[in-house]
Amino acid sequence: MILVIYYSRSGQNYFGGEIVDLERGNSEQVAEFIAEAVGADTFEIRPARSYPEDYNECTDVARKELRENKRPHLKEYLKDISVYDKVFVVGPCWWGTYPMAMYTQLEKLDFRGKKVLPVMTHEGSGMGSAERDLKKICRGAKIARGLAIQGSKVPDSQQTVAEWAVKNTR
Repeated sequence: MILVIYYSRSGQNYFGGEIVDLERGNSEQVAEFIAEAVGADTFEIRPARSYPEDYNECTDVARKELRENKRPHLKEYLKDISVYDKVFVVGPCWWGTYPMAMYTQLEKLDFRGKKVLPVMTHEGSGMGSAERDLKKICRGAKIARGLAIQGSKVPDSQQTVAEWAVKNTR
C-alpha cells in the first residue's frame, strides 16, 4: 500500500515571481496527482496553530522555527504506517527544507523497511536539503531520489508527477 503525507499552504504564496492568493496550495495539488496516479491514501499535516496568512510573516515564522529546530504541535497525528510500504512526503520548500510541522509528524513514525519518496514544491530552490534531512528523520527507510516541481508550474505538472510516481512505485 502507498501513503502520501503532505503539508500545503493555500492563501498568500510566492508564485511565478510575485505573491498571489492560491485557493489550494501547490503541494496539495501535487499530493492529489500522486494519490490519483498510484491509488494512495493521503494524510494532511495541519499545524495546531496556523501559520500567518501574510506571506512575509509566514516566512519569518518558518525561518524562526527552522533556526530553533522547533516541532509545532499538530491538530491530528498519524500514529501508524505499518500497512504502507511506500510513503511519499510532499511539501513546500521553506528555507531549504520541509516546514518544521512536517518533521513533527515524521519523527513519530516507524519508517523501517519503507521506501520514502520526497517531493517538494518550490519557486527556484529545488529539493534544498530535503533528501538529506529525510535520511536523518526517517530512520531505517530507503530514501528515493526526490522530485522538485516549481510551484508556478504545478497546474500543468499532473502528467509529469503521475509518471514519476508510477515509475517509482513499481
